[in-house]
Amino acid sequence: MRFLQIAALTVAVLGAGAVRADVFKCVDDEGRVTYTNTKGGKGCTALSQDLPVSSVPSASPQKKPAPTPGAFPKVDGETQRARDNDRRKILEEELANEQKSLEQARKELADAESDPETFRRKGGGTGRNVAAYEEKVKPLQDKVSLHERNIEALKKEIGNLR
Repeated sequence: MRFLQIAALTVAVLGAGAVRADVFKCVDDEGRVTYTNTKGGKGCTALSQDLPVSSVPSASPQKKPAPTPGAFPKVDGETQRARDNDRRKILEEELANEQKSLEQARKELADAESDPETFRRKGGGTGRNVAAYEEKVKPLQDKVSLHERNIEALKKEIGNLR
């Protein structure tokens, strides 16, 4: 949006030599600045024709987080510690389950890779059947990779706990 405003202003300024047009700077209630060639209402002021024009965008205003309402429910320290401990316990159980699943997935992958039928061509021919190998092994490799990523994410989450 801001790029379009700047582009429109640049086009207006470049064309100002041939055609004179008034440029207005408008600031809305939230502090957003727009430039236009028509006066849009309150908050719009005409820019002087002899001022230099910059095409560098201004920094966007920093939005402050909304304050917590006074009536917002609060939790006492002991209750929060209990919740944090429950969360840690759940994450550690999930981590243990993922590690077991990873071991099982690795075993299934090793079995598939060592199975001679995976490599044998249909019809008893010699050589590797790459398509059959990929069809059987690729999903197992993906499963191992998924469990490894899950374990990394769980360890990171546990590490972020207080």
